[in-house]
Amino acid sequence: MAANEEAVKYVWEGAIPLQIHLHKSEVASHPAPPPALVLAPRIGYLPLLVPLIKPYFKDSLPPGEESIWFDYKGVPLKWYIPTGVLFDLLCAEPERPWNLTIHFRGYPTNVLLPCEGEDSVKWNFVNSLKEAAYIINGNCKNVMNMSQNDQEDMWTSVMNGDLEAYTRLLPKLKMGNIEDEYSRKEGLSSPISGQGGTEIDMAGQVKTARIPVRLYVRSVNENFEFLEDVPEMDTWDEISYLNRPVEFLREEGKCFTLRDAIETLLPEYIGDRAQTSGEEGEERTTTDVSEEAEGSQETRGEIKLIRIQGIEMKLEIPFSWVVNNLMNPEFYLHISVLVKAPQR
Repeated sequence: MAANEEAVKYVWEGAIPLQIHLHKSEVASHPAPPPALVLAPRIGYLPLLVPLIKPYFKDSLPPGEESIWFDYKGVPLKWYIPTGVLFDLLCAEPERPWNLTIHFRGYPTNVLLPCEGEDSVKWNFVNSLKEAAYIINGNCKNVMNMSQNDQEDMWTSVMNGDLEAYTRLLPKLKMGNIEDEYSRKEGLSSPISGQGGTEIDMAGQVKTARIPVRLYVRSVNENFEFLEDVPEMDTWDEISYLNRPVEFLREEGKCFTLRDAIETLLPEYIGDRAQTSGEEGEERTTTDVSEEAEGSQETRGEIKLIRIQGIEMKLEIPFSWVVNNLMNPEFYLHISVLVKAPQR
C-alpha cells in the first residue's frame, strides 16, 4: 500500500473511545447504570451513535418525551460537527476515553439546532457536499445529478466507514484535481487525490485552486505552557467559526504550505499583518527589535496548536498533501486552532 493510501485509510479508520454517562437527573433505576463504552468514528457524527447507546440505557430512563443530545463538561455538543473535530477542539490534551454525557430530554434549543436523528445528519452531509462542490467547481450540478441510489450509497459508505465503496463513487462528483507536491517528489499516490479544484492550462501552468475549509478557532485568555493547563471551555462563544475557501496559485519552484493557508485565514496571527515595524529609515538596535518582538507577541496573540484529524500539524507541510489526505468525506478540510488571545 502506498504511503498516501495508508494516510487516507488511517483517517477513515480513525476512532475515539467514548465513555457515555446517563445524566444523573434522568436516572430512573437503582443502582444507576454504568457508562456505555463506544468507539466513535472520527469522520462520523454523534447522533449516529444513538442506535447503539439508547438500548443500553432504555431500562434506566423515566417515561416521557425523548430529545437526545450530548454534552461535555456541561457544554452541549453541536451534532453537525464531525466527532473527531469536536474532540480536537474541546480536548487540547486528549482525554481517553472521552467522557460524554447523554441526555434524553431538555434539548437546549438556544444552543443547538434541531436534530431528527440520522435524517438530519444526512441532510447536513449532503448540503455540505453541495457547498464544497460549489466552492471547487463554481456549481454543484454533479452532486445534484447523482442518482438517488448513488447518494444513498455514498452516505452509507460514510456511515459504515467503507473507503472502497466511497472511492468508487468519487469520479461521479468530478471535483477537479490537485497535484500533491510531496507525492510528486516521492512517486506516491492517494486514493482520493485528484480532488480539490486545481486546473492546469495549456502550458502546464497550475491555476488557482479553491479548497473548502472550515476553521474552528478557540481563543484562550489565560497563559499556559502545557496543553494539560488549558482551561476548560465554558461556552461556544469561545469558538470563532470560519467557513471560507483557501485559494492558492502554484508557482514554479515554490511550495504552498499549511502556513500559507493559515496566513490567508488568520493573517492577524501569521504574516505581515501580524508583524510590527518601525518607520521607514528608522534605525533600530538589537534590543529594540527584541523588545518589539516580545510586545508584538503580547499584542497580537499566538497560535499554540493546530490539529487536523487528531494530528498536531507542522506549518511547513505542503498544503496539497494535507488536502488530499486529511479532508473529510464531504470535501471540507476541518482545521482546529488553539490561540492565546491578544492582550489589549
